[in-house]
Amino acid sequence: MRGHPIALGVIAIAMALASSAAAAQSPRLKPAPGDDLRAVHASSADIAEGRRVAESSCARCHGLNGLSTAKGTPHIAGQRAGYLHLQLRAYQKRDKGPMESAVRFLRDDALVAVAAYYSSLEPARPVAGPAKPAPDSDPLVAAKQAAAACGGCHGEAGVTAMPGMPSLVAFDTKYFVAAMNAYKSGARKHEMMKSFAGGLPEASLQNLALYYALQKPARAQTPAGGDAVAGKKAAAACAGCHGEAGVSSIPGTPSLAGQDAQYLVAATLAYKDGARSDETMKAPAAALDERALKDLAAFYASQEPQAPEVRKPLSLAEWTQRCDRCHGANGNSIEPLVPALAAQRADWLASVLDAYRKGARKSTAMSAMSASLSEADVKALAAHYSRQPARAVVYVLVPGNRP
Repeated sequence: MRGHPIALGVIAIAMALASSAAAAQSPRLKPAPGDDLRAVHASSADIAEGRRVAESSCARCHGLNGLSTAKGTPHIAGQRAGYLHLQLRAYQKRDKGPMESAVRFLRDDALVAVAAYYSSLEPARPVAGPAKPAPDSDPLVAAKQAAAACGGCHGEAGVTAMPGMPSLVAFDTKYFVAAMNAYKSGARKHEMMKSFAGGLPEASLQNLALYYALQKPARAQTPAGGDAVAGKKAAAACAGCHGEAGVSSIPGTPSLAGQDAQYLVAATLAYKDGARSDETMKAPAAALDERALKDLAAFYASQEPQAPEVRKPLSLAEWTQRCDRCHGANGNSIEPLVPALAAQRADWLASVLDAYRKGARKSTAMSAMSASLSEADVKALAAHYSRQPARAVVYVLVPGNRP
């Protein structure tokens, strides 16, 4: 293993390390400081010592059996010994807290022993629930179903063919959700939209926004009416927010390119007469007469809409495939320094993923992996791994390969 003189074999066990003949026959390891694999090769005497350390320093929070009953406190029974040892050493240097207080004055030999002890125990049982991600766990599946109710007015793929109805493609998700919440609250006056938006929770609005942002943009299939050439001059005053050709680079500001002209006229008039409240739109709208407004709308309707910079989210099945590359099949790591995730407490898994996502925990690999996780992704991953059966492992010395 990366040049280490000890070759490692992996054997699935229930509660074997303390009584394992291989472990009993292995020598007490006293390698140089910094060897992260000492806990992996601990003897039965080390494990007995680890139990004594656990009784005095760890059991109050993690239980002597390594199974936590407290929210936010992880199970550590059956966890990989090398990983536990590394984490205990790290807590000795972290900011003050319950863990730092518990391990601050422990010698490294004690940390090795207690890590080996908890690693030897029977892991937690998985919580009830499906072990595999549901086929419809992709957020776009649910969003597409919700979008079916919008197709009659806004077009099946969000490109309207009905004058006066806006296209829903080419909007950044931030703007789309804000607009829907404005209908929901009554800040935008439209009874049908208020009723529809009012029945959707925030997560559904986010999924719906994502669905339309990922559709292929196209110009509205409706007549424009005004003079697009004349409208281009009026559009100069709008370019700072909406983009020179109506393609916005500001997430909360809508793109206007390719939008239905009649809808653009109606929306601008709503800002002009106060039916829609937005101080940044009030003055520009007031400066436009009816002719100029129709020309402006015709100009924007003639422009080519562009897809916003939105990433298609990974499904839960795709996320778990990525996680399993390091943490083992179904979260059962076979690497001594990589933690197992299977049957872990979901609340703890979620808090740790959030910590990596927000930079509170430092790891180049984990930060890169978690940076694009949404809150919904974090909850789904935590729930998934809490439902996986956990398998303990013991790493044994292969005869003939001792140093």
